[in-house]
Amino acid sequence: MNFSGPRPLSKLLVRARPGFRTQGILQAGNRTMRCALGRGGLTSAKREGDGATPLGTFSLLEAFGPHTQSPRPFAGLGWKRVSNNDGWCDSLGDRNYNQPVQLPYPVSHETLIRQDHLYDRVVVLDFNVTRRLTRGGSAIFFHLAHEDYRPTEGCVAIARRDMEWLAPRLNRDTKMMILPG
Repeated sequence: MNFSGPRPLSKLLVRARPGFRTQGILQAGNRTMRCALGRGGLTSAKREGDGATPLGTFSLLEAFGPHTQSPRPFAGLGWKRVSNNDGWCDSLGDRNYNQPVQLPYPVSHETLIRQDHLYDRVVVLDFNVTRRLTRGGSAIFFHLAHEDYRPTEGCVAIARRDMEWLAPRLNRDTKMMILPG
């Protein structure tokens, strides 16, 4: 069989790091990486604004980043180039809750171009996206971490070098499994 790149990963396993509820360990094949988790730790009852990372198994829907970034690393997921006009609605009750929106947008939203560069590489997790529940939690992404791995608002975040290694190994069949302990 002829492969044009690294072998795709079927799963990414995420667990809290023992003794650190906002930091985790991500297992990708035979490689282990440090990751940041939500400020609220892990939860099986995710709610909008709780800052927790949801437990469960999630599909990887698509990848996005600034228009200045190359799409090649995420070829297996599809790549969307975002600009200053792109956002993600996190307003409860809005018809576009937990969906991408064009800016300016009249209600609460995240801007997908960030000065801290955490969204230079983002994978959208299928948490409350294809089947949206009001108050279920929004903008749960897999993205880049701060250098000190400070907590996220509910996402999973890793170092840029780890994301660059993972990117060509991810596709639509890859699942992220966020597990207790």
